[in-house]
Amino acid sequence: MPATQSITTLLSRLWQHISPRRRGQFGLLLILMISASFAEILSIGAVLPFLAVLTAPERIFQLPAAQPFIRAAGIANASQLLLPLTITFGIAAILSGAMRLLLLWVSTRLSFATGADLSISIYRRTLYQPYAVHVSRNSSEVINGISSKANTVIYSVIVPALTLISSSIMLITILMALLTINPVIALAAIGGFGMIYVFILKLTQNQQLINSKCIARESTQVIKSLQEGLGGIRDVLIDGSQAAYCQIYRNADHPLRKAQGNNTFIGASPRFGIEALGMMLIALLAYALARQPDGIAKAIPVLGALALGAQRLLPVLQAAYSSWSSIQGGQVSLHDTLELLDQPLPDYIDKPLDKPLPFTQHINLKDLSFRYTAQTSLVLNNLNFTIKKGSRIGFIGVTGSGKSTLLDLVMGLLTPTEGALEIDDQPISTSNNRAWQAHIAHVPQAIFLADSTIEENIAFGVAKGKIDQTRVKQAALQAQIADIIESWPKKYQTYVGERGIRLSGGQRQRIGIARALYKQADVIIFDEATSALDNETEQAVMQAIERLGDDLTVMIIAHRLTTLKNCTQIVELADGEIKRIGTYTEIVSKEKANGHAFPISKVH
Repeated sequence: MPATQSITTLLSRLWQHISPRRRGQFGLLLILMISASFAEILSIGAVLPFLAVLTAPERIFQLPAAQPFIRAAGIANASQLLLPLTITFGIAAILSGAMRLLLLWVSTRLSFATGADLSISIYRRTLYQPYAVHVSRNSSEVINGISSKANTVIYSVIVPALTLISSSIMLITILMALLTINPVIALAAIGGFGMIYVFILKLTQNQQLINSKCIARESTQVIKSLQEGLGGIRDVLIDGSQAAYCQIYRNADHPLRKAQGNNTFIGASPRFGIEALGMMLIALLAYALARQPDGIAKAIPVLGALALGAQRLLPVLQAAYSSWSSIQGGQVSLHDTLELLDQPLPDYIDKPLDKPLPFTQHINLKDLSFRYTAQTSLVLNNLNFTIKKGSRIGFIGVTGSGKSTLLDLVMGLLTPTEGALEIDDQPISTSNNRAWQAHIAHVPQAIFLADSTIEENIAFGVAKGKIDQTRVKQAALQAQIADIIESWPKKYQTYVGERGIRLSGGQRQRIGIARALYKQADVIIFDEATSALDNETEQAVMQAIERLGDDLTVMIIAHRLTTLKNCTQIVELADGEIKRIGTYTEIVSKEKANGHAFPISKVH
């Protein structure tokens, strides 16, 4: 984290991400804080006359300032002051407690509501990031930012910041009340205690920053180790590598917990020493006041008020210190969260869905080149190729030849480094990319299935109440999986398990194909989507796709050359360039002439 990023700068950045509605609620909370502070003054101010009445009622009865109250209450002698002042003191104490309880409730509710807003904003912004951004970073960072670090911002920044503001206001009002009782003692107390807390803050500042960096770093590593261990559970069980993954988790979790414990100790520990010093101060004051003429009578009300003030003052000072300490401990997590909150949103986010871009003729790759970063070499180099609407195009080539990258460019997931993707001679740009993607359905090699029903997975992304069941069944029929689904007891309401674990690889892929067909797109892209199917089923699926109509444009990366038998053209890529283009018959004939076995091996 840059050294210039102070806590105040980070809090200012955080404030920019809080909605106007929440800002208004924070404004009302500030008013409540001030009101609670005045209630605190009232409770401290009421104790002085109350104790004075207990020890020397005649002095209160003769005070000029008390005469309006005495006449209004119809009090005839000093002994009658005790009941009304007892009631007044009790009401003041109850009012103060009620206000502090209300303040706690409102602060907590608002803090967590704001935290939910921030977490949702991070998730929303992340989902709208370009595909290139998702490819370039580890998902553990994002998951940790949305879940763990967003919670850290609530507990370590928002709640403590509100507590710090509330404590500061309370501190000022309590100090004002104590100044009216004894200015010298009040200033000495606040000055002495305040200096101790400032000294402790300076002493622990560097250690808390180290702990903060550790918490931010290791919390991501914990998520990463969980994802890797549970995500590869088959291999973990087969290889017996549970101990290795437990060690990876332990190496991240142990320093994380240690840093969290250190910060908790640093935040809470000064309280006990300060309380002891406070009691010593009151004892010394009692001794000094008691040695003066009429010492005991004068000392008890003053000491009582100071004791009550100190009893309120010390927790407020501790709360302010602990809050600032907590904010320091969450400094790096706050910075990381702000980086996710600062992710830009696209211009189209609040606009209605674009109408599909006109597509009646062809897709044209014009001098198209692509590299992932400026430091890496070209993945695709100066491609020129035209795909006619309604054609079936197959792509082959060894691993790393650029097949999947090319289809990502065609789908508008990546932006060409040079050249252009054109649809009916219209270049695709950020302004019309969504309109082009409305034509496309994608079937990847690894099908993602949600832990929901078959029906919901086929109509993926469609609200349950808006699913067209007839369309679902038609898509399943075309994908050659309807018979299997119909044989299950719950049919289309069957749950597939997390990531489709209750289905075979072939069943998962056919559901992925049904999902693409449900979308009724006129461009379907298969990225080795039939690799897990047996030959017979694969041919049945491809024949079903072939019968969908001449308007459907299909692009296929195939594991087996036979999959591409019905393709209009087959494109072979090598080293990011088009090596050759031909029909299935032409390529097979040439391979046989070159002495290669059929089918061609390693076309993927």
